[in-house]
Amino acid sequence: MEALDHIETQLLTANDVELAGTLLRVGDLVAIPTETVYGLGANGLAADAMDRIYAAKGRPSDNPLILHVCDQSMVHRLVKHISPLEQRLMDTFWPGPLTITFEKSALVPERATGGLSRVALRCPDHEVCREMIRIAGVPIAAPSANLSGRPSPTTAEAVLHDMKGRIHGIVDAGPCEIGVESTVVQVEGDTVIILRPGGVTKKMLEMVADHVVYDTALHDPTEAPKAPGMKYRHYAPDMPVQVLVGQSLTVAEHMKDIIDKMVQQEAILQEDCKETLRIGLLLSEETLENLNAVLPNFTLSVDIIVYGEQAEPMALANRLYDSLLQFNDMGVDTLLVEGCAPVGLGVAVMNRLEKASGGHVQFV
Repeated sequence: MEALDHIETQLLTANDVELAGTLLRVGDLVAIPTETVYGLGANGLAADAMDRIYAAKGRPSDNPLILHVCDQSMVHRLVKHISPLEQRLMDTFWPGPLTITFEKSALVPERATGGLSRVALRCPDHEVCREMIRIAGVPIAAPSANLSGRPSPTTAEAVLHDMKGRIHGIVDAGPCEIGVESTVVQVEGDTVIILRPGGVTKKMLEMVADHVVYDTALHDPTEAPKAPGMKYRHYAPDMPVQVLVGQSLTVAEHMKDIIDKMVQQEAILQEDCKETLRIGLLLSEETLENLNAVLPNFTLSVDIIVYGEQAEPMALANRLYDSLLQFNDMGVDTLLVEGCAPVGLGVAVMNRLEKASGGHVQFV
């Protein structure tokens, strides 16, 4: 295996799918575009290739991976059986942001499952990605293409920041359409259990299944999670994060109060903190307008990213990870984020924000 930080990383485009597919087939690491986030791809049937994923990301090897397939025909040799409900889920939501866990066949290495008996499979809704998988001829293991614990990348530039010199290639196919990872589900009888919320909502799943529930591990930290990407700290930028959820004016007033307290605390330690304390704000258009009316009148470095209208969780989902990375680059000392109602896609957004903030979420 080549030493990390000494690999020449090729910058590829959507026109280089033949080369990318070949690199994946022989066991090299290639960052691949999907509709959710960029994935760090490797041959999902080769244990040594998946070891390279864990090494490049600094990811614990007991954290399972998602195997990506180009179509349903790839699934049958990877699983022991497919239930009628699992088949309906594939027929309805594939290609798309839904990952389904199946009882794995003997063909799937334990490296792909983190030692679990089930394998997570997804068919991405991205033509370039599916063509690379088809050319590779094997399922592609692909967690998010970032260093473990950091925000997931939604652009090739963000991948390059974390992975230059650590992987063999990055396929740039533009920004990801959705911006948060796939929904992960497990079928038990006639019930669909949501192990990780994502791009396919509970309401959408209820169109296919009579019984849809959230896994209890989502709300019980003492219970072992069953889904990829849920076992360890994830999605976190370098600075402390606080999340506020509520009506726009109320969120703006709470942001003002928090900023006031920060400045007062800093003033005890430093006479002129107003020029050094740097605060990041990720918020909606409405809340920015309200905040402009209540923000204290002093010289303070405030970096602001507006994600769109408050009532549109898709806008926040699409901008979330890229915004967290931008605030990292800005060097802000602390970050205040306006969250959204945990309904529909908002469930997935708030799940990621809860992890990014270490649980510092306040409904106001």
